[in-house]
Amino acid sequence: MADARSEVLARIRRALRDRPTPPEIPRDYVREAPPDVALFAERVADYRAVVHEVTEPGLVPLLGRLLAGRRIVVPDDVPWLPADSGVTWLREPLPVADLDGADGVLTGCATAIAETGTIVLDAGVAQGRRALTLLPDHHVCVVLESQVVTTVPQALERLDPHRPLTFVSGPSATSDIELDRVEGVHGPRTLEVVLVRGA
Repeated sequence: MADARSEVLARIRRALRDRPTPPEIPRDYVREAPPDVALFAERVADYRAVVHEVTEPGLVPLLGRLLAGRRIVVPDDVPWLPADSGVTWLREPLPVADLDGADGVLTGCATAIAETGTIVLDAGVAQGRRALTLLPDHHVCVVLESQVVTTVPQALERLDPHRPLTFVSGPSATSDIELDRVEGVHGPRTLEVVLVRGA
């Protein structure tokens, strides 16, 4: 006697026997498009993120001004730490309570998508573990111009699906049943993107 699962599947197959074979789904995604950095900046700003554009020599001084006087969490391999800026750097590994009590976090990213205004983190270089970008209320993310792609398929080709991927499109936000927008529930309330031109 067949088990319940086999019986259900057999019934489905019998019911579909006279149906035509579905057509092949076209997968002609745009995989070659020049990076549209201006579109990325525009879309990120549309999501209520603050966007700063800077060239490579101005990156560290800008970060010093943005983060001065704050307690900022950084992964160990972040290369752009301003010296003598009055920032208190909190280094990993940190307990959850310390992460939650920090003023913010400074990270890089794996890639960024212009069409959707999305930053993708994969716990790689200058990104740290996922909790770093979810618990502090303020996330400052450095995006190099060379990391920006135009389409989602282009971004997916750069990513390892076995890594922990986080897709960030603006500050964390949700709406309740009355459609009142609430920010900061599932992640940082404030997202600042530092877009480094020419890098």
